[in-house]
Amino acid sequence: MTSVPKLFGSLVFNESVMKDRLPAATFKAFKKAVFAGEPLDLAIANIIANAMKDWALEHGCTHFTHWFQPMTGITAEKHESFISPTADGRVIMEFSGKELIQGEPDASSFPSGGLRATFEARGYTAWDPTSYAFIKDDCLCIPTAFCSYTGDVLDKKTPLLRSTTVIDKAARRILDILGMPTEKVVTTVGPEQEYFLVDKAMWEKRKDLIYTGRTLFGAKVPKGQEMEDHYFGIIKKRVKDFMKDLDEELWKLGVLAKTEHNEVAPAQHELAPIYAITNVACDHNQLTMEFMKRIALKHNMVCLLHEKPFDGINGSGKHNNWSLSTAEGKNLLDPGKDTYKNNQFLIFLAAIIKGVDEYQDLMRVTVASAGNDHRLGANEAPPAIVSIFLGTELTAIMEAIEAGKKYVAKDANMMKLSGNVIPAVAKDNTDRNRTSPFAFTGNKFEFRMLGSQASIACTNIYLNTIVAEELDEIASKLEGAKDLDKAVKNIVKKIYHEHKRIVFNGNGYTDAWVKEAEKRGLLNLKSTPEALPYLVAKKNIDLMVKHGVFSKTEVESRCEIQFELYNKTINIEALTMLDMLHKDLLPAANAYLKDLTTEAMNAKALGLKPATDFIGTLSKATDKMYADGKALARALAATEKISNLHEAGMAYHDQVVAAMGTLRLSGDAVEALLGKDYLPYPTYGDLLYGIND
Repeated sequence: MTSVPKLFGSLVFNESVMKDRLPAATFKAFKKAVFAGEPLDLAIANIIANAMKDWALEHGCTHFTHWFQPMTGITAEKHESFISPTADGRVIMEFSGKELIQGEPDASSFPSGGLRATFEARGYTAWDPTSYAFIKDDCLCIPTAFCSYTGDVLDKKTPLLRSTTVIDKAARRILDILGMPTEKVVTTVGPEQEYFLVDKAMWEKRKDLIYTGRTLFGAKVPKGQEMEDHYFGIIKKRVKDFMKDLDEELWKLGVLAKTEHNEVAPAQHELAPIYAITNVACDHNQLTMEFMKRIALKHNMVCLLHEKPFDGINGSGKHNNWSLSTAEGKNLLDPGKDTYKNNQFLIFLAAIIKGVDEYQDLMRVTVASAGNDHRLGANEAPPAIVSIFLGTELTAIMEAIEAGKKYVAKDANMMKLSGNVIPAVAKDNTDRNRTSPFAFTGNKFEFRMLGSQASIACTNIYLNTIVAEELDEIASKLEGAKDLDKAVKNIVKKIYHEHKRIVFNGNGYTDAWVKEAEKRGLLNLKSTPEALPYLVAKKNIDLMVKHGVFSKTEVESRCEIQFELYNKTINIEALTMLDMLHKDLLPAANAYLKDLTTEAMNAKALGLKPATDFIGTLSKATDKMYADGKALARALAATEKISNLHEAGMAYHDQVVAAMGTLRLSGDAVEALLGKDYLPYPTYGDLLYGIND
């Protein structure tokens, strides 16, 4: 392997490459435009495009693509060659600034939520110079925004970029008031990516994994995660080889893949990168998910990114570690040594507390999906109730401010582990509460409700905008204050008093917390159809329109798209389940019953006592399964007739998903009774423990 420093970013047209290949004046103009968020002059773009093309050709590229992120949740590409014809019948390799800046892909088949009429099929892609171009599959990939013929936003990148501008402006406004001016404030994110790996040959025998990404049937395995022996355990060689190849490919693309380990469930793993600017982190996470899938296939495995591929064990999430930093590198969520006197930190903390409380509905919507509905509240995933964990010390500071008392910091609690051999270590007073959805973790907030296959863009669009709104409100109150320190403390005091209901440091898994949350007036939106209508609530639309992140129609379109996605997902799952029932489970059960009956009759003829009790048990279980299948078919047929998306979504959840759950139980009961040779597909045991080398 090439040394990591040489390998890292070798397929990225980054600043180092640009410095080497661009005239000094061009590079300076590029940096200035990017920093200020201003459009590039076409003459400058032409120079950059030519240098980018030459660099790509040297790396074996023949094509380029505007790489964008439509509302499908995955990335999209339209490859175009560099070739241009000459008068003498030859070709030359060309790439202009105009081609770099703007493309025109067909937008007709991407989700639009009514923003685009079929006859207005054209869409536009626009270069995002804040995220470096890169090479993938011998193709120059240019990160771009994506919009419709009419200019309506059809992607996840554009509103994310808008939200970063909004929070930059609001944060700098606060810092100016505090006498801490900076040229720029950026949000940073480090998304932890959880996933499962299963053997490819086994995956190919599971229709449910192929069509839906999760198992729709599966009897409980005798040993799951009960022994807690997989978490941080020895990584199997086959998996380690996969991780090594994945690291190398991601490092070539400039992705700061840092930490990898076994997660809690068998066959479950995690990759965590070093934080990056949010827009770049979003691009990198999309690449991470893509390469996880393709590298797994090279090792005859399949990477499962579904939030809940297996029932009864841990699902997969994507913790969103979010913070803010200045152009000088100062982390605005670092409490410092004397937190009580740190006005800058206290203001930003108060803004986040107020924002998460007032817009808890939006925070829940950002993680809403059919897959995540199965994960939230189960097997160590955070509950569907949004709350904030501050930790003992930070909570004590906020309570002291609320009470108008001075807080005296306590000395660090040291733990002596082993005589004089192991040095004493300080007890960490930040987050160790794995049940909290939104937890302060020392110098950042970790939002844990995101599902593993989701784009991180959506959450960060709304989080950035929410916090910006609160910072602006605080800034308006602080401007002109005669006693700034007193004004800060009064604002923080008022905010904490009015919004401390959102702060919860206890166990979020208990029924007691559900009851307590209800008393506090916190929302418990258990399903996607329950959550989605909040997206188009007036206060939420007003927020996004006010800050120019979305128009009213763009918010409404996203609600429609999410309902469509939910309904289609459940529909496909139900159809797949019925297909497996009729073509796999029922034939297997009947074949087993036939053979058992034949053996029983032969035994009786020989004067032996046949195992009729077992035959009766299996027969009743099979009848129950068949009846539950008919009930699911009826529920599905009735729901498919509903035209209203919201009504259909509620019916899919209340009727179809419920019927699927019932069929799942009866199907798993039959599976548990079938002889090994009759099983029509690999079991949970096969899938979870099928990678042994």
